[in-house]
Amino acid sequence: MRNSILLILVLSCFSCDYFKQETQETPVARVNDSYLYQSDIEGLVSDDTTPEDSTLLVNSYINRWATRQLLIDQARINLPEDEQETYNKLVAEYKIDLYTEAYKSTIVAKQLDSAISETEYQRFYEENKETFTLNEPLVKVRYLQVGEGFNRLNETSQWLSRFNEEDQQRLNDLSIQYKSFNLNDSTWVKFKSVAAAIPPLAANTPGDLKNSNLRQLQDSLGVYLVKITEVLMPNDTAPIEFVRPTIEQIILNKRKLELIKKLEKDITKDAINNKKYETYTPY
Repeated sequence: MRNSILLILVLSCFSCDYFKQETQETPVARVNDSYLYQSDIEGLVSDDTTPEDSTLLVNSYINRWATRQLLIDQARINLPEDEQETYNKLVAEYKIDLYTEAYKSTIVAKQLDSAISETEYQRFYEENKETFTLNEPLVKVRYLQVGEGFNRLNETSQWLSRFNEEDQQRLNDLSIQYKSFNLNDSTWVKFKSVAAAIPPLAANTPGDLKNSNLRQLQDSLGVYLVKITEVLMPNDTAPIEFVRPTIEQIILNKRKLELIKKLEKDITKDAINNKKYETYTPY
């Protein structure tokens, strides 16, 4: 209940007539001493909205506004003054937080260096390797799926198993005939994603697939030729290429925090130097 009342207060403080001074506009609605004006609902309806839908949207917006104003007015009448004062302080703090966070975000967006060198990636990975532990299996895999009537299955199996440059070219030349495929076995992927693409593979555990030969599997959707080239199990250390997006986010977040800390320090220092900020001994 308290949270609901606070939300109403916050919404009210940022409602259409919060910053509005005296105006010559004609109001479209009134609740006690609060007014909703034509300018407050401009842009609410797009040009391609039908007249009927426009009317519904506008009326719905006006009714929501009125309900909110009625609630806030009742809250001001019925809530104890000390409780209202508490909510007013919370609203003021929320407003300050909105402005300051928006300003800090703007400064960070302008000053943040988002370029991360390979050396930085590698250094961070090596220094924090123990935190990059897998909680699910990863595999490197190449596979293709064909229909039951595919007439080059034997030679295609040989190409996918041997997989030299000439084999890769032959496989690519025939790819239009595959129902699905992945010939890039240099990327680590989650085993559950592979099993979703190749349902018969789900009957195997990743550990069973270590160093396995080419497998030919089949279900009602077709025939699958699958070659698992590498497997990592839970509790193994995640490879750097798999956790690279995580490392990037961590490094960038750290830079953002450093920029914010510097901004706060500099703005305070400048205010002191320019006599805009002073402290006084209370005794």
